[in-house]
Amino acid sequence: MITHRSRCGLVGMIVEYIRYRVPAERQAEFVPAYARAARALDAAPECEGYELSRCVEDPAAYVLRIRWTSAEGHLRGFRTGPHFPAFFREIRPYVNDIEEMRHYTPTEVTATP
Repeated sequence: MITHRSRCGLVGMIVEYIRYRVPAERQAEFVPAYARAARALDAAPECEGYELSRCVEDPAAYVLRIRWTSAEGHLRGFRTGPHFPAFFREIRPYVNDIEEMRHYTPTEVTATP
């Protein structure tokens, strides 16, 4: 998918990657917290899908991948909309564990099963 810039920012599907490093003593509750937060993502029309993965080699490392309709949909739609408070309430204890949070535009290099 090709994106373009409007006066307000990027238009077109984007992928947000959030990298976490969660201390061992807090890992047991991390995935259940995101399972609860995912209800807000499921209800948000701006969210097109998500996946939380844990590193095999480094169990403290997690990556959350969220597909958004656009950067505007995420930042101005979801973050200011009715579903964000419930989402943030669940993940708030882990905000300081974020190592990186960025938006990416998919390229034409892709495969589907």
